[in-house]
Amino acid sequence: MPPRFLFRPARSHPPQLTSRTSRKSSGVRRHRTILYTTLGLSALGITTYSADSTKHSIIAVTRCARVASAVGLVFQDYYKTINATYITAKERLEAISECHYRCAKKALSVFERNGGIYIKLGQHLSSMGYLIPLEWTTTMTALQDQCPASSLDSIHEMFLTDLSMSLDDLFSSFDPIPIGVASLAQVHKATLRSTGQIVAVKLQHPSLQEFVPIDLATTRWVFGAIKTVFPDFKLTWLSDEMGISLPQELDFRLEAQNARRTAKHFEKVSGSALKIPDMIWAEKRILIMEFIQGSRIDDLEFFKREKISRSSVSAELARIFNEMIFGDTGLHCDPHQGNLLIRPRPCHSRSKYNFEVVLLDHGLYRDIYKPLRCSYAHLWLSIINSDLDGMRKYSKEVAGISDSRWPLFASAITGRDFSVLMHGISTPRNEEEYKRINTAVGQGLVLQLIDLLSQIPPILLLLLKTNDLTRALDESLKLPPSERPFVILARYCAKVVYQEECESSSFLKRIRLLGQYSFLQFKLSIYEKALGLWLWYLIRIKGY
Repeated sequence: MPPRFLFRPARSHPPQLTSRTSRKSSGVRRHRTILYTTLGLSALGITTYSADSTKHSIIAVTRCARVASAVGLVFQDYYKTINATYITAKERLEAISECHYRCAKKALSVFERNGGIYIKLGQHLSSMGYLIPLEWTTTMTALQDQCPASSLDSIHEMFLTDLSMSLDDLFSSFDPIPIGVASLAQVHKATLRSTGQIVAVKLQHPSLQEFVPIDLATTRWVFGAIKTVFPDFKLTWLSDEMGISLPQELDFRLEAQNARRTAKHFEKVSGSALKIPDMIWAEKRILIMEFIQGSRIDDLEFFKREKISRSSVSAELARIFNEMIFGDTGLHCDPHQGNLLIRPRPCHSRSKYNFEVVLLDHGLYRDIYKPLRCSYAHLWLSIINSDLDGMRKYSKEVAGISDSRWPLFASAITGRDFSVLMHGISTPRNEEEYKRINTAVGQGLVLQLIDLLSQIPPILLLLLKTNDLTRALDESLKLPPSERPFVILARYCAKVVYQEECESSSFLKRIRLLGQYSFLQFKLSIYEKALGLWLWYLIRIKGY
C-alpha cells in the first residue's frame, strides 16, 4: 500500500543535504526490513501450523510466502520510484502513478490467489478512495465480483462437524447453487424439514476457519513492516480494525443479535418500512433466517411495475439510517446495494408505504455513543445553518480537527465545496462548483484530504463510509436534486440536541424547550411535505 509521503510536492533532483552514504545506509535498512519480513512471515506460517498436518503447514507457509514476496517487490518498486531523479514534477507524478498501478496489481494477484479475508481486505481498499490513491481503488474493484463459492462437499462436512447433523437431517430441500456469494459466506435457499418453512441459509466458507488466524497475523505483520519502512504511513488502523471486525463478522451468532436488536428498536418507530429477516437459528458458522424475495434498489422498472414511489423510498432510507445514527441502536456499517432489497408491502406489514426496505447482512455494526452522537448532530446543524463558528467548534469535538483544517473536513463529510457550505448546503450543484472542485483537485485537494482523514478516529471513518454508501443508494434512484435529505437529517439532529439540552435544564426551561422544539419540528415537517410534493410533480408530471 502506498505511503502517504509519496504525495509531497515533487522535486526535480535529490536533496543536496543527504549524503550518498546516508542514502545507501537507508537503502540497506529497508532491504533488511524486507528480508526480515519475508523470513518472519514464513516462520509465522510454520509456527502457527506446527501442530497441524504437514499439508496445512505447507499451505500456510505458501500463503505467507506469497504475501512476503509481494511486500518485498512493492517496497522495492516504491523505493526506486521515490528516489529516482526526474526532470519535471509532471514526470515524477506520472512515474508514481505507474508505480501505484504496478504495486496494486501485485497485491491484487496475491489477494486473488489467497482468497478468504484477502478478498475482504481488497474490497475494503476498493471503497477507500478518500484515503488511498485512485490507482489502488480502481484495481481492487475487480474483487467485488470475484468471490468463489465453497463446494457442497465442504458444506456437508461443516454441518457434520458443527452440528453433528447432515443437510438431509435439517432440510427437506437444499438448493446446491447459492443465491449469493460474498468474501466470507454464501447463501442458499432451503426448506426446513421440521416446519416446511422456506429459509435462507447463510454459510461461512469452511476454509476460513483454517486460515483466518494466520491471515490476520500476516496482515498485522505486513502493516507493521510498512510502518517501519515508511514512518509516515497512517493506515495501520486498518489492520487493527480488521482484527476487531472480522472475528465479529465471522460469528453469525453476533449477526443474529444485531439483527434482532435492530428489529426490536424499529418496532417502536411508527410506520417504518424497515424489514429485518427473522433470525431462526444461529450457530457460529451457520445462520438460518427467513427467506425474503425483493428487487435491487437500482431496478427502476420494478418501481414502475409495482407503482412504488422512488421519492418515498429515498425519504425512508434517510429516516432509517438517521435513526440508526442518532437513535439508541447500532449502525449497520455496510449498506451497499447487495445488502438492500425493496419489496411490495405484505398485508401484515407495519409499513405506512406500499413497500418495505429489506436490510440484509448484519455482521458489521458499530455503536455511536452518546457524546459523539450529540457532537455529530451539532456539527450537521451548524452545516445546515451555515454556522461557521459551529462548524469549527464541532469539527474539533467530533474528530479533533484543528482550526486551520475544519473547512476541508466539512467539505469531506458533505461532499460539497466549502464556498457552497458558507451559503447553504441545500444549494443545487452547478457547473461552477464542479469547476472549483476540479481546480482544487488539480492543486492537491485529494492529497490534503487523504492526509486529513488518515488522522481521524476509525469509528468516524466507518460513519463517513456509511454516509457515502447511503448517498450512493439514494443516487441509484435517479431522483431530481432536492433539499429533502437535509431536512430529514435536520429533524433527527434537532431531536438529539433537544434531548441533550433537557438533561441539564429546570422543569420550566424544559417546558420552554419543548415548545421551541415542537414548533421547529412542525416547520420542518411542513417543509419536508412540500419538498415531497415538488418531487412528485417533477417525477409524475415532468417525467424526470
